[in-house]
Amino acid sequence: MLSLPGRRAALRSAVRAAGLGVAGAAAAGLTAACGPGRPAAPPAAPPSAPPPGPARPARPSRAAAAVPRRFAGQPVEIGHGPRNRPEVALTFHGNGEPAIARAVLAEAERGGARVTVLAIGAWLDAHPDMARRILDGGHELGNHTQRHLAINGMPEAEAYAEITGCAQRLKRLTGSIGTWFRPSQTQYATPLVRTLAQRAGYPHVLSYDVDSLDFTSPGAAAVIRNVTGTIRPGSVVSLHFGYADTVDAMPPLLEELARRKLRAVTTTELLTT
Repeated sequence: MLSLPGRRAALRSAVRAAGLGVAGAAAAGLTAACGPGRPAAPPAAPPSAPPPGPARPARPSRAAAAVPRRFAGQPVEIGHGPRNRPEVALTFHGNGEPAIARAVLAEAERGGARVTVLAIGAWLDAHPDMARRILDGGHELGNHTQRHLAINGMPEAEAYAEITGCAQRLKRLTGSIGTWFRPSQTQYATPLVRTLAQRAGYPHVLSYDVDSLDFTSPGAAAVIRNVTGTIRPGSVVSLHFGYADTVDAMPPLLEELARRKLRAVTTTELLTT
């Protein structure tokens, strides 16, 4: 197994092979994060519905694609799971350079973690094989809108098209619309967006109670502090593909969770009693 410096070198080689520097890798991650306090202006004259897109279909996933479930006793918008079990969910914004995404998944698997990936539809259009990579790794895949715009500020028809546009890509690639929906550029959905998500087939909207702030590229040590400083049993953690800091943070973060006897499981597993 590669040492941490060896993993970093391998990651940087993969990023260079993809034509990105470290700054470029961060830029490929996302341009606006999904957290509070980062309002975005309404998108400039976007189409009322995303076009189907030219994505070539990936081969059908070998892993079964789960479907959305209704969890009795849970609110429409879920921010954390039960506090009485030693489990947490690491959830990832699915976007950015695939080499970095694959490195994050590899570190999760090396540490025995199963994660939840909320993918952007446009990212799946560009990299359809990532859907199979995620599912075949034992992880779960969900919907993070088609274009990752500020969904809470959109008119109803446009917001619904953002949800269903990504759902259609997921269905075409995996046979399922994905297990979860998470709104873009916000921690919490408006009542309208929650209603639209339910209309699209998602009984729940997935929020989170721990923000890693990895999208700010603060360094791996800061990412680890941001998570471990507030995580507790049942927590749902927000993380992102597309950032080298996140790759570097994964091994020590998983080691610390193990030291605290917390298991990283999918969100569905977290909520299943």
